[in-house]
Amino acid sequence: MTSTSAGRYRNPSRPSVVGSLLYLLPNLPLGVAGFAAVSILTTLGIGTVIVWIGVPVLAMLVAGARGAARLERLRVHALLGTFVATPYRPLPGDGQAARWRTRLWDGATWRDIAYFVLLLPIGIAEFVILIACWSVGLALLTLPVYFRYLPGGAYFFPDETHAWVIVDSTLKALPWAMVGLVLTALSVLITRMMGAGHARLARLLLGPGRRAGNLREDRADGPVPATNALA
Repeated sequence: MTSTSAGRYRNPSRPSVVGSLLYLLPNLPLGVAGFAAVSILTTLGIGTVIVWIGVPVLAMLVAGARGAARLERLRVHALLGTFVATPYRPLPGDGQAARWRTRLWDGATWRDIAYFVLLLPIGIAEFVILIACWSVGLALLTLPVYFRYLPGGAYFFPDETHAWVIVDSTLKALPWAMVGLVLTALSVLITRMMGAGHARLARLLLGPGRRAGNLREDRADGPVPATNALA
């Protein structure tokens, strides 16, 4: 195993702020779609398996989860800078039945499904935290610019009738802008930490694991079986 490939697998991810934002914000709609697809296909497939209609439905679930996981590995690599190795067992070449049995008994398949189920609650938490941190920080940071354009020509908190805080001049807005600067800096740090944390989760569930990953790296110079491309 080369030192470069070992470092790529072992070193914690240090994603950029922009990459983390572009990755984390879509996790909410992707989580909704993934959770809905897994729930519908699982319920429909198990409910109709007794009449064999559920067999192709469950096959669609397995194939769809593995295909979506491939795209997710690419997304993690492109936006978070973390390489997630393909974890699937090589498929045998002796018929479709054997190939589907291998897919079904492959633990990586079920980790793929678990990932898209967990992506919904994780995506909700990530979205809420990001929106709250960035919106408050940027709103305070830019308060000296826009307060004069608000109704009444000033910023009233919590409202104009029961105002605890009134900002009606640039001088009064500057301290709040400093607070906004600190919050924005914290938002940058939190965003990168969340990106790194999600990259670790992706490697845990969508990757082969540390031991299997090391074995795969050791064999990286050897020929890749043709069946792996269709796993």
